[in-house]
Amino acid sequence: MERLWSPWRMEYITAARDESTGCIFCELPERDDAEALILYRGERGFVVLNAYPYNPGHLMVAPFRHVADLGELDDDEVLDVGRLLQVAERTLREEMSPDGFNLGMNLGRVAGAGVPGHLHWHVVPRWNGDTNFMPVVGETRVLPESLEDTYRKLRARLED
Repeated sequence: MERLWSPWRMEYITAARDESTGCIFCELPERDDAEALILYRGERGFVVLNAYPYNPGHLMVAPFRHVADLGELDDDEVLDVGRLLQVAERTLREEMSPDGFNLGMNLGRVAGAGVPGHLHWHVVPRWNGDTNFMPVVGETRVLPESLEDTYRKLRARLED
């Protein structure tokens, strides 16, 4: 059997199990934007490049406030997050020309939330043929672009 190593995944797997480390979505906005991979800040939330992407350009949108349920967001937060989702989708469409998107969120650990205590939406650009034998059979994603290159491209697009 052939093996393709993806050792960066162990950091993600370990971090997903360790709930004592705090909340990444509360900590990221306290860092430098480039270090944290934050692409854009709204009034009540932010757009960040996923450090463990499913596809190049995989973004997340989160409110600044630590809330776990949709019903906990106030009207201003709902509006700002909605606008940030539009910004994320438009930026990816203009810069990366995907054929479509997966947009969604996982509420609760049982639903797949890696950070169940802080709402966040995933915006994943999709291209025809982007799923091949590697993720299906090999359970490994092949990403053709570094996070740094993706960040630079998307950040430059947002600054226009």
